[in-house]
Amino acid sequence: MSTVTQSNKETSERIDIPLQPASEDIWQRKYQLKNNHGEAVDLCVEGTFTRVARTLADIEATPEKQQYWYEKFLWALKKGAVPAGRIISNAGAQEYKPATSTINCTVSGKIHDSMDDILQKVHEAGMTLKSGAGIGYEFSTLRPNAAYVSGSGAFTSGPLSFMDIYDKVCFTISSAGGRRGAQMATFDVGHPDVLDFIRAKREDGRLRQFNLSLLITREFMEAVKNDAPWPLAFPVTEEEVTTHSIDLQDTDQVIWRDWPIKDNYIENEAGKVACRIYKTIDAGKLWNVIMTSTYEYAEPGFILIDEYNEMNNNWFCENIRTTNPCGEQGLPEYGACLLGSINLTHLVKEPFTDNASFDWETYRDVVKIFSRMLDNVVEINGLPLEKQRIEIENKRRHGMGYLGLGSALTMMGVRYGSDESLEFTEKVTRELAMAGWETALDLAKEKGPAPIMERDFAVTSEMLSRRPEMKKDGWEVGASIKGKVLHAKYSRYMQMVAKENPELVAELEKVGARFTHHSSIAPTGTIALSIGNNASNGIEPSFAHHYSRNIIREGKKSKENVDVWSFELLAYRELINKNAMPFSEEEGEKLPEYFISADDVTPKQHVDIQAAAQKWIDSSISKTANIPTDFPYDEFKDIYLYAYEKNLKGCTTFRFNPEAFQGVLVKASDLENTTYRFSLDDGTVIEAKGNEEIDYDGEMHTAANLYDALKEGYYGKF
Repeated sequence: MSTVTQSNKETSERIDIPLQPASEDIWQRKYQLKNNHGEAVDLCVEGTFTRVARTLADIEATPEKQQYWYEKFLWALKKGAVPAGRIISNAGAQEYKPATSTINCTVSGKIHDSMDDILQKVHEAGMTLKSGAGIGYEFSTLRPNAAYVSGSGAFTSGPLSFMDIYDKVCFTISSAGGRRGAQMATFDVGHPDVLDFIRAKREDGRLRQFNLSLLITREFMEAVKNDAPWPLAFPVTEEEVTTHSIDLQDTDQVIWRDWPIKDNYIENEAGKVACRIYKTIDAGKLWNVIMTSTYEYAEPGFILIDEYNEMNNNWFCENIRTTNPCGEQGLPEYGACLLGSINLTHLVKEPFTDNASFDWETYRDVVKIFSRMLDNVVEINGLPLEKQRIEIENKRRHGMGYLGLGSALTMMGVRYGSDESLEFTEKVTRELAMAGWETALDLAKEKGPAPIMERDFAVTSEMLSRRPEMKKDGWEVGASIKGKVLHAKYSRYMQMVAKENPELVAELEKVGARFTHHSSIAPTGTIALSIGNNASNGIEPSFAHHYSRNIIREGKKSKENVDVWSFELLAYRELINKNAMPFSEEEGEKLPEYFISADDVTPKQHVDIQAAAQKWIDSSISKTANIPTDFPYDEFKDIYLYAYEKNLKGCTTFRFNPEAFQGVLVKASDLENTTYRFSLDDGTVIEAKGNEEIDYDGEMHTAANLYDALKEGYYGKF
């Protein structure tokens, strides 16, 4: 059950809102534990909560603590704590599926530019995907198309050709059942093949198991703003310098850049790598290609990688180059994405009334208990690779966020995107951060800090360059310094936390924190729909108050289209007006003006909301600015530039484009207004509106989903 609270001055009672059919169905298929005969072990959602609470409480040291924390964990779950899907599915499920992980996603090790390493990483990817975890990679470490390969005396086919291999592996493993595979490919904006990367998914069916994101540097953004030339380059080896008579001092031939892999490349004293310039293009023209692609195809995503690394709590020992598939966690090599969200709708008091408010005290309690729960997940991570296990155990990072922001704002009568909503967003995120770091200290005192906190690091010239205040404090090159000092005192994020609570951060510097990272905001699409009864995803407003969701159902030959309703609409009907309908002009059916959806929010408002939260999120945020199909390109094209100016770490947009893709969430009006024309295998030509039912191959399909399945090549392969 998902609940809202309706109260008056004298009493407070819980109003239970039954899970809508789509929500219950997804819980049963994805999160309900079943035995090997398909029989239910979890008899209801509360049974799932009980299993998870018991499993995570059993990590505690004594029977007394196990029982105490079991009761606390179960309370927090009922109050809105929602662990990520892999935790809900797999915690306590070892008897039935021992090879699965409680971690949603990971990041690959760096892919070195050699056939041996490329194929080794394919193997690692396969093992990771088999465990149920998604995975992120950077592919710009591979030589560009048509570069000479001295070992074989041939020319390389480029990074995109190798991405095809990873794509097929993911589809093959995911199509065998269980969780659908998820991958992220990142790519440097200065790579010679960047245009090919941007356009890669325009070919039907290609790279559909990937999200694509560009690694955008400050250097590139300034080149765009100044309409400057932009060199596309790749590192050179000593052998290539000699063979091709490359002059390292010639700025027309060589540019020196930060590069994640040194290998046999030429490095200067500043740690930058010599990169051969393949061609130079106008930065503004490249920017236009990026933005038009995003407008038409919703990709590539936008990762401001310099901001990521500047604000990284582990700035002293990590170089972030990729993220998990949804983009809310930038991770180092073999880093893991341990996630959970708090359903904010559970904490709204007296919704849809003049007295509506948020229960801050309960919220802070939930954050603290939930932080301990997520920390316990580290002990049962189930990651398949040793390097993955070492990484998560050494740093113990997790990403706590929230879901239902849009729904909660509506329940409090606040319009998403307004000044009041920005104030609430910043406060709810700041409170999450402060309560989380208080718990990090408490847990460190009780159980010990993350191992990296006690590790000794040698002060380097790069450290002093990136953190001039270290030099002022007397640190010199070669001196030994603890990880907890570098983390608490010299990370830019913790310096901001110190302005709010200097005593807390001073003690973290002495003791160390239990985990290096505490927060991120995930998209929570499936978990919000199921466990949250379709509370709004993550930091988003509700996509619509009545719409369709395309889901993969095993045994069906195309995606299935199911009706869903927003949680706030269900709550409003339950509490205020059972006849309320979206878009109705009938007096007895109208919704209040603050009942808005994603299309009612401007791109700038989407970015402003994200910026209000990002200030207090130590990792990142998965945020999609939903743009109406008819939204003018001239108004859209500067949204990423605005995101850069607001110091975001990433940004994505979505505009419904039926010619390019169907999408997961679809409004009835879009389907009604789109006519699909295509041919079946027998030569029959279909022309139908997107929501019309087509009887084909023994099944009923919507025209939109049948068109998409045939076009993309996945028909009959689930």
